[in-house]
Amino acid sequence: MLATYKTVKGGSHEIVIQKSRFITYVNRAETEEEAQAFIAGIKKNHSDANHNCSAYQIGEHDQIQKANDDGEPSGTAGVPMLDVLKKQGLKDTVVVVTRYFGGIKLGGGGLIRAYSSSVSEALTATGIVECVLAHVVSATFDYTLLGKIENEIRSSSFQLKEIEYLEQVTLHAYVPYGELEAFQSWVDGLTSGKATVKNNGETYLERTVN
Repeated sequence: MLATYKTVKGGSHEIVIQKSRFITYVNRAETEEEAQAFIAGIKKNHSDANHNCSAYQIGEHDQIQKANDDGEPSGTAGVPMLDVLKKQGLKDTVVVVTRYFGGIKLGGGGLIRAYSSSVSEALTATGIVECVLAHVVSATFDYTLLGKIENEIRSSSFQLKEIEYLEQVTLHAYVPYGELEAFQSWVDGLTSGKATVKNNGETYLERTVN
């Protein structure tokens, strides 16, 4: 698993270039099937459009990369769109640009700029997120220690997830990847070794980049 990677929030954004409407749809896709289903859905919703060009980049090492010009001159739409995803370093991302022709031909260079700009502006408008790998941990202890630990964790580098109240208190938290020992030592110091710490696996936490 990657320690960190960037992907998209998802959404849509429209620009007009030389009277042509370019509507960009952005979404996450963890599999090629998900990407293709998203593209098919946009094409169905915009079956009256002149073009529904698409690109996606999927996989931990970007092993799946596809681009489709959907009737535009070869290399003027899908590939420039994919290039934007590559330059931004985005993973598990699919984009579709729907074009309604406005009557003015843009030429090869103009199309490349138009489709690139459409995707770039859509990514800025809809947002990019960074996914950071973290351990999901729990610490179980007596109720007498709750106030102290809860206060301390809120001012620490560890992120409180929830508190479970049973016979004992179990505090669930997110710990930065690779800092399990630090968390164990931190809890031991607060409880004099009277808490049970357990690692419950890993997950990705998201934070907005733009």
